[in-house]
Amino acid sequence: MTPSISTGSQNWHELYTAALLESDEEKLPSRIAEAERALLLRERELIPMSSDNIDEALAVSNALYALHALRSCLELRTRKAAAA
Repeated sequence: MTPSISTGSQNWHELYTAALLESDEEKLPSRIAEAERALLLRERELIPMSSDNIDEALAVSNALYALHALRSCLELRTRKAAAA
């Protein structure tokens, strides 16, 4: 960890990475939810620091978008499997 990375930043990043790399589809929804909670918390922490952390705020926003896409893909795959 570099000194410029805060604990909140490290936490969301670790949880986000764990969700992206989770290969067990049964564990994936909880990994996504856990990462989303950490990202939303970090997003709230960054609001008062607006211009100081633009790069991290953008990374948080992008990560939330990616998790939403991952959740949508998982739900689609689950519906297709149930229909088969």
